[in-house]
Amino acid sequence: MSLEKDLNDSNTYYAMHNRALIHKKPTPIQVVKVDYPARNAAKIVEAYYKTPSTTDYNGIYRGKAIDFEAKETHSATALTFRSIHPHQIQHLKKVLLHGGIGFFIIRFTRFNETYLIDAGIMIELYENGERQSISYAQVQQYGSLIRQSFQPRLCYLENVDTLYFKEENNYGK
Repeated sequence: MSLEKDLNDSNTYYAMHNRALIHKKPTPIQVVKVDYPARNAAKIVEAYYKTPSTTDYNGIYRGKAIDFEAKETHSATALTFRSIHPHQIQHLKKVLLHGGIGFFIIRFTRFNETYLIDAGIMIELYENGERQSISYAQVQQYGSLIRQSFQPRLCYLENVDTLYFKEENNYGK
C-alpha cells in the first residue's frame, strides 16, 4: 500500500469517528486541451500545474490548524531533500508562525516504517545546507515511529498528541 492511500484511509477513519478533519489537498491544474471522442467520454490530454502545491494535507485537530507533507522513500539510508520543495518549507514556516501544527510524515518502504517528524526540525536540517538529505538514523532520532493498525491504518494522531499536546494525556483515545 502506498503512503498516500494509508493516510487517506486513516483520515477517513478519523473523520468518521469525529477525531479530526484532515484532507488531501488537490493540486490545482490548468486544462489546456480536452479530447471529446464522445459526449460522455471527455479526456484531458494536456494540462499544467497552475501554481506550486503547498503541502499534501491540511485540516483541524483539537482546535488547531494542522498541515503536513508526506514523503515516501525506497532508500534504506535517507530521504533526499530534492523531494522537498522550497515553497513547501516556506508554507510550513508560515503555519508554525501562525500557531498551527506542522510536520512531515516519512515512510521508509524498505523497513515498512513510517515516522512523524516536526516541521521545525525538518526546516532546520533542510536550511542549514550541511546535508542534501535526512538520514534514516536522524529520522529515528528526531521523529517518532507511527503505529500501524487495521483501523486507522496509520495511528499518527497518537504521535501528534504526544508531540503537541503532552500536558493533556490520552485525549480522544
